[in-house]
Amino acid sequence: MQVYINGKIVPSQEAVVSVFDHGFLYGDGIYETMLVYDGVIFKLDEHLQRLYRSASLTGLTIPLDTDLLKIALYDTLLANALKDAYVRLTVSRGHGPIGLDPELCSQPTIVIMAQKSKDYPPTFYEKGIHIIIAETRRNLKEAIDPRIKSLNFLNNILAKIEAIRVNAYEAIMLNARNRLSEGTVSNIFFLKDDILCTPSVACGILDGITRGIAIDLAVREDLGVLEGEFTKEDIYAATEVFITNTSLEVMPVSKVDSTIYPVGKVTKRLHSAYKQEVGSYVARVRAEGPSLWGQER
Repeated sequence: MQVYINGKIVPSQEAVVSVFDHGFLYGDGIYETMLVYDGVIFKLDEHLQRLYRSASLTGLTIPLDTDLLKIALYDTLLANALKDAYVRLTVSRGHGPIGLDPELCSQPTIVIMAQKSKDYPPTFYEKGIHIIIAETRRNLKEAIDPRIKSLNFLNNILAKIEAIRVNAYEAIMLNARNRLSEGTVSNIFFLKDDILCTPSVACGILDGITRGIAIDLAVREDLGVLEGEFTKEDIYAATEVFITNTSLEVMPVSKVDSTIYPVGKVTKRLHSAYKQEVGSYVARVRAEGPSLWGQER
């Protein structure tokens, strides 16, 4: 694997970060993950807008503008000869003396990694996956702004450990008010009384890009959508459940704790509509012709 690090693309064994990097020491940094379809990074502008929002909310200055970051992303894909890939872009506070003061770090560390996109087992989409409601709570939104996609992931990891212990794929966390929030790496949707429900951003969730697409597609499909506050009893009473994120896309859920659900018509419709949305996006970007970034340059 070839890795971009601070302006250079080097073999993975040479892509090293200092032990004094504040991303390593304190989890002081931000990131985005993206999926590449046929050489096109899906929703690239939206991901970069969110990255710069995270940077602004943490007082982190990214030394590259969006055009230069786009070039760096596509250069990394080219260096790895990948057209269908998973890409992670990480920006940490950078190298500096031990201490919490951000001013100790003079230059952020930028790392881009790309690898072949993961193919989930077809049975996941055909039969659904098992998830749980975790005991671990979502970080209080007044403590850590959920709009920041940060490297601080300990509570998500603790919830994931709960899921692993019972052979579940994902864990959904409640917030401090006992309302559903989000998964360790996903957003949650469920169909109840023919309304597609999902926790609102007021519940302390990250506004997932795939989540937003799923909501837009549901509206386009003439489905009723409700963003609000829900309890775990609401999801237990649902007729369909699915989760979303960049790599999973629209993933059906067959079991939440001990409650069983079918892979229903709404989930299948939205999964199909999402695939069509990806195809249309890729075709549109390719039709725009050569640019400063991408495989045509």
